[in-house]
Amino acid sequence: MVYIFLATGFEEIEALTPCDLLRRAGLEVALVGVNGMEIVGSHGIRVRADIPLDAVHVEQAEMLVLPGGLRGVQSLLNCRAALEQVRRGWETEKFVCAICAAPTVLASLGIVGDREAVCYPGKEPEMGAARIVDAPVVRSGRLITGRAAGASVPFALALIEALKGREEAERIAKQIVYEG
Repeated sequence: MVYIFLATGFEEIEALTPCDLLRRAGLEVALVGVNGMEIVGSHGIRVRADIPLDAVHVEQAEMLVLPGGLRGVQSLLNCRAALEQVRRGWETEKFVCAICAAPTVLASLGIVGDREAVCYPGKEPEMGAARIVDAPVVRSGRLITGRAAGASVPFALALIEALKGREEAERIAKQIVYEG
């Protein structure tokens, strides 16, 4: 199971692109409603979550994904229960992934540490000891980070590669005619 956390103000493309591509790869994905079951994204798009936050079972997860969006990140930071789920995911050796401003949430939880990572340009000071890399997506073991909305497709493909291998990620890239 892959859990994608939707908090009020989330960046829509950073949540829905990974959801779509992960499902095309045959992975079970649940959109998690952090602030209820109908979450409004940063551009006013309403998305109905698959499950509420209290239905997340980290022990059954393979991966936890945090989309960015400045308001979405603030909503996540204001939700102790969501932060605890992410922390437990990391501590139980699940993949923990974030894109855009959301890697700063992982940094605040001590997950990023001094690993290589990327984040939205200008958010680097909030990344602590992370070694910021000039790339759209960076995988550092079980940590996968993406730079911004424009990296949503390569970020999603990196998530697929982590769970199902390079061949499956390449198959999905070919299926959507991704030429990045």
